[in-house]
Amino acid sequence: MRKITKAVIPCAGFGTRFLPATKAIPKEMFPIIDTPSLQLIVQECVDSGITDILFIISEHKQCIKNHFQENFVLEKFLSQNNKQDIIDQLKPIHTMANYHFATQYIANGTGNAILLAKEFVNNEPFVVLYGDDLMYTGDKDPVSKQLIDAYEKTGKLIIGCQNVSKEAATKYGVVKPGETNGRFTEVKGFVEKPPIDKIPSTLVSLGRYVLTPDIFDIIEKTKESPNGEKYVTDAIEVIANTKGAYAYDFEARRYDIGDKNGFIEATIEYGLRNKNLRNRLISYLSSLDVEKIH
Repeated sequence: MRKITKAVIPCAGFGTRFLPATKAIPKEMFPIIDTPSLQLIVQECVDSGITDILFIISEHKQCIKNHFQENFVLEKFLSQNNKQDIIDQLKPIHTMANYHFATQYIANGTGNAILLAKEFVNNEPFVVLYGDDLMYTGDKDPVSKQLIDAYEKTGKLIIGCQNVSKEAATKYGVVKPGETNGRFTEVKGFVEKPPIDKIPSTLVSLGRYVLTPDIFDIIEKTKESPNGEKYVTDAIEVIANTKGAYAYDFEARRYDIGDKNGFIEATIEYGLRNKNLRNRLISYLSSLDVEKIH
């Protein structure tokens, strides 16, 4: 079994839920305190043993490429102003992994985005991480590492999942479950955003996968939806019904940072984890009289 060392991060969307801010700034570059959320996701990759990362970007997201490349002018300015401590913080960003970029010129679905990774993947299993989902695991293994371990145990495609409330499940792709063994559940199919009276389970897909390279041929054969898009979940369902796939109930505090409330929650909780901000933030939050804020 090949060791997984490659990850794909699709981040070509328009981020419409955060307009007008995303008109100029990709949502993936919004900071959680002082670090772009995308950099935190890259750190998850690196801590999981990933050495090569492909970003699927759009034409208007060149600043993502800029962030992960060295900035000699900035480093020279900081050096001249005796800011070595800041240089030391910036240096690891462009050396954390080998970065690759592909451009998705038309927003035509997650399946077509993943297809752009075919040459990069080179017939190897790989991790997919969506930029809307930020995972905090504390002392536990990063989510991607949990899924890689799950793949190594089963040799099957792995979908990162968690159980949520029935109400929340209606907003996600819900797993049609087969047999469950611990954190592993056989995947019999998916239902996208089902009505609450028709959900097959409360186990939902949350933006992390370990995919096998046969996914590309299946995506290519998958018919486009009426809106011209292809979805990777359609291809995953084909594999689940032929070669088999598992949902893995990963351990993490997951933040939906594509949602405004989720983004605010992440900012507050990461602030509380920051030793330099924690006490002042606790004092501020404790002093709030929410009834008077309107």
